[in-house]
Amino acid sequence: MTVDEFRALALSLPQAIEKPHFERASFRVDTPRGKTIASLLEADASANVFLSVEEQEMLIAAEPAIFSKVPNKWGDKGATTIKLEPVDEPTALSALKMSWRHAAPAKLQDLLE
Repeated sequence: MTVDEFRALALSLPQAIEKPHFERASFRVDTPRGKTIASLLEADASANVFLSVEEQEMLIAAEPAIFSKVPNKWGDKGATTIKLEPVDEPTALSALKMSWRHAAPAKLQDLLE
């Protein structure tokens, strides 16, 4: 998956918008609180999604060449890195949807397939 393909996939989620976040692009749910769905580091061709610890452990165990824990306190709380080169669209979309569910308010949950 390319950076542009990941960007398009993230922006395909309900009410997703892109905003800058330091040296990264961030994708957020367009609500007053604007919680982050994912961040994208183009230079590394990687992205971070925000999952439960259980979801993170499941993805890392299933696809260790694609997913890894962010190496800081955020990683201990579920922040997970996706290597874009080896990931396919269904796998990336699944991780993005998990992250979207954590970011979106209850009133929007029915918008996601």
